[in-house]
Amino acid sequence: MACPTFKLNNGVDIPSIGLGTWQSKPGEVTKAVEYALKEAGYRHIDCAWAYGNEKEVGAGIRASGVPRSEIFITSKLWGTYHRKVEQCLDETLANLGTDYLDLYLIHWPVPLNPNGNDPVFPKLPDGTRDIDWEWKISDTWKQMEAVYKKGKVKAIGVSNFSEKKLEEILPTAEIVPAVNQLEIHLWNPQHKLMDYLKSKGILPQAYSPLGSTNSPLLQDETATEYAQKYGLQTADILLGYLIAKGIVALPKSVTPARIKSNFDGAVRAASKLTKEDIAKLDAVAPGGKQKRFIAPPWVIDLGFDNWP
Repeated sequence: MACPTFKLNNGVDIPSIGLGTWQSKPGEVTKAVEYALKEAGYRHIDCAWAYGNEKEVGAGIRASGVPRSEIFITSKLWGTYHRKVEQCLDETLANLGTDYLDLYLIHWPVPLNPNGNDPVFPKLPDGTRDIDWEWKISDTWKQMEAVYKKGKVKAIGVSNFSEKKLEEILPTAEIVPAVNQLEIHLWNPQHKLMDYLKSKGILPQAYSPLGSTNSPLLQDETATEYAQKYGLQTADILLGYLIAKGIVALPKSVTPARIKSNFDGAVRAASKLTKEDIAKLDAVAPGGKQKRFIAPPWVIDLGFDNWP
C-alpha cells in the first residue's frame, strides 16, 4: 500500500506516516525498524539523540536491505547541545551509520547547561532542570541553518515549539523551519497553532498520535463510531484523521502486527474520512476532552495553551 507524501517548504517530499522510536528498547527497536521498512511499507523513521537507541535504529535500517536513498530519516538536537549543533548531529550520523539526515529538528526550545551534572538532564541542587539561560534559541537556529547549508541535512525544523517560541527565531531566520513536531492527536488538536503553522508554511508532525500507553483515545466514542462506519479500527481513524488534515503521523510500536496495521489502517482511513467527518472529529477536544499526555517539567514558559 503506497504511503501519501507531503511537500515541505523547500520542495522535499516527506512520507505522511513514519515509525516513532521513542521509548523503544534497544533489543526491540532494531527488529521493529527492520520489519517496518522490509515488511510493512514504511519509508520514514523518526529518531532522536536523546532516545539513546540510534545505533540500534541504524542497525535496523541496514538489516532491512532498503536503500538509504529510499528512507526518510529524522533526528533531533538535544538541549545540552544547543551551543554545539554540529557536534550533536555528527554523533547522530555516526550512531545511525549515515552521512546525512533528511530532517533535523530542535527537540525542545529549552537550552540546557552543557557543563551540568548530567549529559541529558542536568539538574540544579533543588532538583529542577539546569537551564542555559544565557543562550538564545535564535542562535541555535543559526547553527541549524549552517548544517543545512553544508548539506548534512536535507531539511531543518523544530519540535515542541509554540507560536511564542517560533516568534523567537523567525524574525532573524534565513530559513523558515520546514516542520514543527508536536503532541497532536484527537484530544490535543491545537487548532489555533495548526492555523499559525499553515500561515508560515511549516508542516506539522504528530508524535504520540494515539495518545499514551493504554490510551483513552482508543476508547473515544466519536473515533470508534467512524471506525465502525468504515470497517476500520479506532487507531486507524485516529491516525487517518491527522493525515487527512495534512499532518504527518508518527505512531510508535515494536509489535509487528501493530506496526503493519498502523500503516495500512492510517492510509485507508485518510482516504475515507470526509470533510464532515473531520469537522466532527475536530470538535471532540473543544467539546470537553482536551488533554495532553506529554508535559516535561521544564522551568521555561513554552507558551502553549492547555499546558498542565
